[in-house]
Amino acid sequence: MRYFLELSYNGKAYHGWQNQPNAISVQEVIEKGLSLLLKAPTSIVGAGRTDAGVHASQMFAHFDTESLLNEAQLTYKLNAFLPKDIAIHRVFRVQPEAHTRFDAVSRSYLYRIALEKNVFNFEEAYYLKPKLDIDKMNTASGILLEYRDFQCFSKSNTDVKTYNCDIKQAGFSVVKDELHFTITADRFLRNMVRAIVGTLINIGIGKLQIEDLHRIISSKNRSEAGYSVPAQGLYLTKVEYPESIYLNG
Repeated sequence: MRYFLELSYNGKAYHGWQNQPNAISVQEVIEKGLSLLLKAPTSIVGAGRTDAGVHASQMFAHFDTESLLNEAQLTYKLNAFLPKDIAIHRVFRVQPEAHTRFDAVSRSYLYRIALEKNVFNFEEAYYLKPKLDIDKMNTASGILLEYRDFQCFSKSNTDVKTYNCDIKQAGFSVVKDELHFTITADRFLRNMVRAIVGTLINIGIGKLQIEDLHRIISSKNRSEAGYSVPAQGLYLTKVEYPESIYLNG
């Protein structure tokens, strides 16, 4: 039987989601808890592979077991076992072939930019001193929806078969003393969101012009795009699935 976990985590203490040979990961910590509670070695597959220091307010992972589980009880026990920076929101059974990564139809990310120095958010947002032209950044964000190949924003030496992504929404909004960038797509490349934000910041401070974004994307060259903003401001916020994966779908 296959089950999904819905969870969230603060990524500060972890070397990303995926298991690493010499560093602690979110996946490793959850697998240890599940294996202990289910009394059998249990591996999980996540909906994505967030990098070191990146957070998730909504993430999904699946695992298989031969036992029919008490979902509420397992949720409670996992939360009691796991550290305070990982929370399990629910456990639920799905169709046997449902896959958290391949069945996801969209993913959404948030990037938080602190516009003022704030002693309470410096570990959760990227403090940026230069004044930004938010209108220009939003205009440039709209250009992203005109393209599909985003090789210019992908981390080098990746093993992906395609750089195509269908970006459905992208834009900035001011929330109190922060600037929030939200983006939704069917899939994302490694380091893609952080590279996009760095490029849009360069437009916002006048280092690049809006029209330069067309040239950068067409170049398919990572060195043409902007810098990668720090990991602590990035959050995976939403993963959506078709109704067909659910047992009552």
